[in-house]
Amino acid sequence: MKDFFVDLHIHIGRTASGKPVKITGSRNLTLHAILQYANSQKGLDMIGVIDCHVPEVLLEIEQLVNLGAMKELAEGGLQFQNTTLILGSEIEVYDTNCHGPIHVLTYFPTVEKMKDFSQWMSKHVKNISLSTQRIYVEGRVLQQRVHEYGGLFIPAHVFTPFKSLYGKGVQRSLTEVFDAQLIDGIELGLSSDTQMVEHIKELYPYPFLTNSDAHSLGKMGREYGKLLMEESSFYELQKALRHEEGRLIRANYGLNPLLGKYYESICFHCGEQVNMEMEACSECGSTDFIKGVSTRIKELSDEDVTPVNRPPYIHQVPLDFIPGLGPKTMKRLLEVFGTEMNILHHVTKEQLLEVVPEKLVELIHRARLGQLNIVHGGGGKYGKVLGEI
Repeated sequence: MKDFFVDLHIHIGRTASGKPVKITGSRNLTLHAILQYANSQKGLDMIGVIDCHVPEVLLEIEQLVNLGAMKELAEGGLQFQNTTLILGSEIEVYDTNCHGPIHVLTYFPTVEKMKDFSQWMSKHVKNISLSTQRIYVEGRVLQQRVHEYGGLFIPAHVFTPFKSLYGKGVQRSLTEVFDAQLIDGIELGLSSDTQMVEHIKELYPYPFLTNSDAHSLGKMGREYGKLLMEESSFYELQKALRHEEGRLIRANYGLNPLLGKYYESICFHCGEQVNMEMEACSECGSTDFIKGVSTRIKELSDEDVTPVNRPPYIHQVPLDFIPGLGPKTMKRLLEVFGTEMNILHHVTKEQLLEVVPEKLVELIHRARLGQLNIVHGGGGKYGKVLGEI
């Protein structure tokens, strides 16, 4: 078995013909561009593209297979050069008890299974050709259907203030919306990490995933996991999530939560950092606050519990966050070292010194270890990496 780098939350901005899929996604975020970028620049072994329910995207996949550019794997997924594509769909749940909106991720082993699911889903959403559509069935019904098609079901970015399982602040437990037995994993999101959520007891049974939620090519791989598997395929992924036959999640790599754009609580009107116990914002007097992830997690945490043993969560700053590392320098690094995963995991400081200045080498080294100085994020604005050493 070997280690594989995995990012399972990547959006499609446009189809090959230019039709929008994820409205907020970059126009150049097409399926083919994603595959090429993940393989040649990012060095990701497995990617989950979560807009594969779109009929035109499914047609593009079939065309790539017919052209021989991609092939279906016996163990699920599709192989594009050195990268495996896992077919996924992000869906919005809003149940009859007003729990929601909640985003969830679903994944399927084959094109045929995804086509079947897409056809079923098209009867319950308003526009099957767009990303993250609200589905007009209960969460448990959606879960059952996903598993009937042999799929995986994972609540997405579960603590963000908007459109997440815990973010709205209404529900206390996932069992208010979902069947706890039909959840295959939990995506933490950019403003949290394993250490922050280790005292939420109802999450103990589930593996934690870190993914990029990329809306542009450059954001792919800003968070990802390292999985130990026999090969890069759907059923190996499933085994790793279940810790079966020696497969497992070895580590999660992600931003320091302080960099996440929803980490701190802030005033909705002026953006000032606030304490949720304040009666009004000291800056503008508004009482309209956006509760930060850090506060929400504290509300959900249980006292006097022993955290379960989990894979390490390694704080890591993506290369494109590093001050002074611009496009020309990135191009030079990639020409020498191949992919960003190589630079982040395998290239030594001595090798880097042969290509870029010493100060930048030190920043890259500290980025790999999550030791850069940062300014907190909140209220929809990302934190900022400072360039001082």
